[in-house]
Amino acid sequence: MLEMVYVGNKRLIGEVIGVNDGFTTIQVYEGTTGLKPGEPVYPTGDPLSVTLGPGILSNIYDGIQRPLKSMEKLTGAFIGEGFNISALDEERLFDVTVCVKPGDKLKGGDVYATCPETSLITHKCMIPPALQGEVTFVAPDGQYHVSDVVARIRDEKGHERELTLCQKWPIRTARPVQERLPISRPLITGQRVIDTLFPVAKGGTAAIPGGFGTGKTMTQHQLAKWCDADIIVYIGCGERGNEMTQVLEEFTELIDPKSGKALTDRTVLIANTSNMPVAAREASIYTGITLAEYYRDMGYHVAIMADSTSRWAEALREISGRLEEMPAEEGFPAYLPSRLSAFYERAGYMVNLNGTNGSITIIGAVSPQGSDFSEPVTQNTKRFVRCFWALDKSLAYARHYPAINWTSSYSEYLDDLGGYYRENISPEFMKARQGISNLLMEESNLMEIVKLIGADVLPDDQKLVIEIARVIRVGFLQQNAYHADDTYVSLEKQYKMMELILLLYKKSKAAISVGITLSSIMQTGLFELLIKMKYDIPNDKLEMFDAYKEQISDKFVALSE
Repeated sequence: MLEMVYVGNKRLIGEVIGVNDGFTTIQVYEGTTGLKPGEPVYPTGDPLSVTLGPGILSNIYDGIQRPLKSMEKLTGAFIGEGFNISALDEERLFDVTVCVKPGDKLKGGDVYATCPETSLITHKCMIPPALQGEVTFVAPDGQYHVSDVVARIRDEKGHERELTLCQKWPIRTARPVQERLPISRPLITGQRVIDTLFPVAKGGTAAIPGGFGTGKTMTQHQLAKWCDADIIVYIGCGERGNEMTQVLEEFTELIDPKSGKALTDRTVLIANTSNMPVAAREASIYTGITLAEYYRDMGYHVAIMADSTSRWAEALREISGRLEEMPAEEGFPAYLPSRLSAFYERAGYMVNLNGTNGSITIIGAVSPQGSDFSEPVTQNTKRFVRCFWALDKSLAYARHYPAINWTSSYSEYLDDLGGYYRENISPEFMKARQGISNLLMEESNLMEIVKLIGADVLPDDQKLVIEIARVIRVGFLQQNAYHADDTYVSLEKQYKMMELILLLYKKSKAAISVGITLSSIMQTGLFELLIKMKYDIPNDKLEMFDAYKEQISDKFVALSE
């Protein structure tokens, strides 16, 4: 079971997925057109694995780690069948520094060599997890190919083992760690609706469910560009070919805002379009998470964008049907929940085998048909993630981006991250966040009344809630990805924006309580001023918020005279 094999004279890549007394069932990861009875099957003796080593970053792979750029040179624009290309460039030379010496005792996870993989990331070659022993040979520092031997180690049984720059790892097996740490730091994205209202933790899991056209892919692009992870793994799982092309073109043009270098220097893309064989789509998720675990083991913080897990679940359903398994809800296999949980459980903030700390944050898009969040993939995903960013069709069509609905979304990380916000941003951050959230909930309840009997019958203090909620929605939650100051907003600026909005609400409420009408307060222009502050206050001039506070105080003093 689960052995990787080569099928037929074309040597198509396959995996054993069923064995009984009469037949062996093989899942082939390539097109099987032209395959005939009687063709041989070649065993490999290994499970389906990926090659881990320098050269992964900046690359574009398909679902079973075949480099698409190298495939194009061999087969043209369309992927040929039976081409077993090395996942890493075996001609490329790396400047290797060997950091062990003969006689050193090493165990699984220890670093024995380093090399600059890209301008941003130093690659650390690690002992495979199950191996330990004494170093017997070390090559001098210099330039080496990925398959060159840079050290040798004598294991516990006395066998000599060669260490090259790369190793293999089965994709369905999680890489071992020393310890799973409690989650306490947010993944800072610069998107206000996420960082303030529904934060995700480093090492956490989040789902972005939404129907067609609600902005799942664009939200993931923003997160990939701006989140404070060291490395991004983007898995395009079963997406449309033209959409995947757009992703690949955009990613190669993006500049990393933190370093000024190309974003691809810390990104690996796995492109598995909807017209590729369905079996490779099912494998692509595991390929992506295994690459992420490898870089986590080096001590990096990795963010995975899986777009979309619904297409992966559909691949599971198709394969399950071919195996004639009993279907469960909506035809999905009965083991769908366990497969989803096994995927999301590979996230976490870890102490690695070599003592470093690293994390994997999984952000999975879900594409429920007809925006129906009650379908099995969305509901089962909800069970295993602690952060749920529900995208709303009406918000997307109203050009409110990110189109995250603040009433149906939630984050269970708030209690875990509260300490970080209080210590690093402000002791009042969580209180301000709660104030903003309460106003949005109050507005939602009031809008039910407004739909029935109109807004005119509401008293001024309730009309004020609706007006201040408009400031929050348009001035705070809505964000412009094409505006230099609004595409990414620091947590400090987010807090100061919340502070101003709550100050305006507090002053307005006090004024209404002493008989000043809401219409008089509206005429001061303060509401429109705060809606535009996201554009008017540059990210590097936060002292301007003090002037805004004085302006609000002065206007209310003038109103009360």
